[in-house]
Amino acid sequence: MALSGGADRGSHSMDKSITLPPDEIFRNLENAKRFAIDIGGSLTKLAYYSTVQHKVAKVRSFDHSAKETDGDPLYEISVQEEITARLHFIKFENAYIETCLDFIKDHLVNTETKVIKATGGGAYKFKDLIEKKLKLKVDKEDEMTCLIKGCNFVLKNIPHEAFVYAKHADSEFRFQNTHPDIFPYLLINIGSGVSIVKVESEDKFERIGGSSIGGGTFWGLGALLTKTKRFDELLQLASKGQHTNVDMLVKDIYGGAYGSLGLTGDLIASSFGKSATTDKEFSKEDMAKSLLHMISNDIGQLACLYAKLHNLTRVYFGGFFIRGHPVTMHTITYSINFFTKGEVQALFLRHEGYLGAIGAFLKGAEEDNPNQYSWGENYAGSSGLMSVSPDLNPVQRARSGTFDMLEMDRLERQLVNLPLLQDPTSYIPDTVDLTEDALAREYWLFCFEEALDGVVKRAVASQKDQPEAVERAEKFRQKYRHKLQTLRHQPFAYGSLTVRSLLDTREHCLNEFNFPDPYSKIKQKENDMALKYYLKVVKSVEELSWEQRQFTLVKGLLAGNVFDWGAKAVSDVLESDPDFGFEQAKQQLQERPWLVDAYNQWIERMKGPPHKCALFFVDNSGIDIILGVFPFIRELLIRGTEVVLASNSGPALNDVTNSELQILTERIAAMDPVIQTALKEDRLALVQNGSSSPCLDLSRLDKVLATVVRERGTDLVIIEGMGRAIHTNYYAMLSCESLKLAVIKNSWLAERLGGKIFSVVFKYEVPSKSRGHH
Repeated sequence: MALSGGADRGSHSMDKSITLPPDEIFRNLENAKRFAIDIGGSLTKLAYYSTVQHKVAKVRSFDHSAKETDGDPLYEISVQEEITARLHFIKFENAYIETCLDFIKDHLVNTETKVIKATGGGAYKFKDLIEKKLKLKVDKEDEMTCLIKGCNFVLKNIPHEAFVYAKHADSEFRFQNTHPDIFPYLLINIGSGVSIVKVESEDKFERIGGSSIGGGTFWGLGALLTKTKRFDELLQLASKGQHTNVDMLVKDIYGGAYGSLGLTGDLIASSFGKSATTDKEFSKEDMAKSLLHMISNDIGQLACLYAKLHNLTRVYFGGFFIRGHPVTMHTITYSINFFTKGEVQALFLRHEGYLGAIGAFLKGAEEDNPNQYSWGENYAGSSGLMSVSPDLNPVQRARSGTFDMLEMDRLERQLVNLPLLQDPTSYIPDTVDLTEDALAREYWLFCFEEALDGVVKRAVASQKDQPEAVERAEKFRQKYRHKLQTLRHQPFAYGSLTVRSLLDTREHCLNEFNFPDPYSKIKQKENDMALKYYLKVVKSVEELSWEQRQFTLVKGLLAGNVFDWGAKAVSDVLESDPDFGFEQAKQQLQERPWLVDAYNQWIERMKGPPHKCALFFVDNSGIDIILGVFPFIRELLIRGTEVVLASNSGPALNDVTNSELQILTERIAAMDPVIQTALKEDRLALVQNGSSSPCLDLSRLDKVLATVVRERGTDLVIIEGMGRAIHTNYYAMLSCESLKLAVIKNSWLAERLGGKIFSVVFKYEVPSKSRGHH
């Protein structure tokens, strides 16, 4: 059974010359190894693995044993080359297959590759061509195994992979946050026929049922009824038709509803029922629509019966019948909803067309054990989901006739849930979904476009010594602007559109053009400066009464959080007034009562017994971490609370990274015996969080951090900053006490929350079930 039967979209009269510059499609080919290919009836999916050289900013401490002079910088930043692994997936029409194979043959330098894994109905047809052109042995893999392997991989590694389809909503695609435990699930593949597969674990799946009435049936009968041979034309006809002209409804038989059986009058009683008794001709549109309903409802009912029988609630649909076609996604969704009375949702996959190729690739790469790593979608090199609604403008339709790409980067760290999430299944990191909120979407897209010049300037300034930096920065500008334009038209391209995804896409694009850490010099300067004031701040705090001290420490934490180069309102001040410092920032803060003000509850809690261990997700370099965070955690340490500082693994904006924090802590410990002792006794620990984002996804954190949190019995989580506590995690429910605090450094957002710029959010939450323990 050819799962990717010849129904993939794309017109056959397309111009067959490659429209994109090929080096933008087959990227990093010179380092490619391990190929896999999945050839369907009309689309080919190619997969390969490559290594990418990236520049990374590495920070290391100077040797401070020599007598120090005041002017010495604290650490040195060196840019080093680092090799990372990347997976490439490319989808194109079969008509291009020869051109593509030629291109690959010319660029393939790596000779260790001996075989290419192949799957899909067309694999045997093109076997000789591939072997001749690439001089690689074609090694066929079982189609169903590849499909399932690919499905497991995307569900595990792409948080916004699955979506429900809502035809009449503002956003057609509603993304589901993929729960870390993806098993068990039902996969219903609607190719020529239908296969129903129950997947229980990485290697255990079984085909529990199926039907010969599938996509091929719709296509075949449709062709006989309408004389239309093309699949997408059939769907186009169906989308315009009225099935009630052809189908017999309950009311056609009973004149209304059939109450005692609970059947409404609009229900189809008999598909095509009117054609037996009516003499008139039916329109092609109406027949196509009726046929679509007949097949979709049949498959929908089967799916529901199998889901019930095996007690499964997650049901994913794939196959060429579905692949990105709004018309069929809608009828399947409707039917599942009807038969399960809303208990089961029909789920679709953003990368459904790639599953076979991904699976075949994974089969070939087993010795590299790709499943022991976490992978992340590289937004800079992936095309994202295109809407193929027939009524969209032709430009977007044409896109599907060229090339589609997906790139996945191997992450250094294995990522897992924060063990303190109250319910990982319902955790959603992002506070606002811009796919659904058009006003917010307009504002933030505008905001990021406005900030682009500044980012480009900053990138160039960070590499003054490199003459070609200007050119690279220009390429970055074009790429990121292009991404913003795509997202304007198709907000759902990479899953839910959020402030976090806009920030992350920007970081990916900067990395793409070798600007790993545009703020490195600013961070260095601000850290140096803040260290000079550390003892002064600590001394002035020590002189205060207990109540006053607690308030001053919290205020210091908030004032420190003002120093954020990611916020335009702040970077404007910092650029024009280099003397703007800690004290000025305190004066900028909103007076109490704050916008969100749980300070009194927090102080009451502080009068009680100390927490066992506090986990603190830190934010900016400089004043924030040194004069805000350190004096605050110093007080916690003195109280007898252990502290874990979690910082970013890699650079993003001016956020402090783990390697920078190691050095800062060492320097502070040299001045401050409290910190020195805490480090010695392992009561203060520094752990990286596994992320390089200005925001925070608590379901994708470094595994080491999760272990530390568990072992230390963490009972307080502190999340600081606009990115981590407002744009993300504002509504996150934790199973222990939490403190979320930030200064709102954006006037639009402040107004939206009912405040002004520099309003303060101080949110202290105690989970309802542990309230009795104090």
